[in-house]
Amino acid sequence: NDNGSGSAAVLATAQAVAKGHLKPKRHLRFAWWDAEEEGLVGSARYLKKLPAAERKKIDTYLNFDMTGSKNVRQWLVVHDGKEATDAFEDYFAAKKLPTFDIGVGGSDHESFGKAGIPTSGFTTGVGNCLHEACDRIDNVDPKTETMSANAIANVVWKLATTTR
Repeated sequence: NDNGSGSAAVLATAQAVAKGHLKPKRHLRFAWWDAEEEGLVGSARYLKKLPAAERKKIDTYLNFDMTGSKNVRQWLVVHDGKEATDAFEDYFAAKKLPTFDIGVGGSDHESFGKAGIPTSGFTTGVGNCLHEACDRIDNVDPKTETMSANAIANVVWKLATTTR
């Protein structure tokens, strides 16, 4: 679950965009980071090496960590970038799924927030096993993971097809 589920949901979204030959109005960039638990190493290094002009091209950063936890009571939504946050809140409300504002911090979106880039995304919370050998595929709930992947794809496409 940590963080194969979030990575899989992002990959499913990227594949859907590619297979659908979709033509977004905004540029989409899909990325996966390393060493989040060791201090946001991958995302921080990426931003450090990214020229300022390229950083300014990023309208919103979306982060998904642990999107398939079992026994989810609510989706924990990062409330920073208004446009994306509102899109996630609207999506989950339409599905009658409760959410909770987790603010900013605690995962790779923190690196982007510190760089002045609006962020959003969500997690389904810590599962039964975290940072242990027991964190395996059987800790991912297929229904939760499907709902999360659908939310990501829906919001990414909504954001990608609107102009600013």
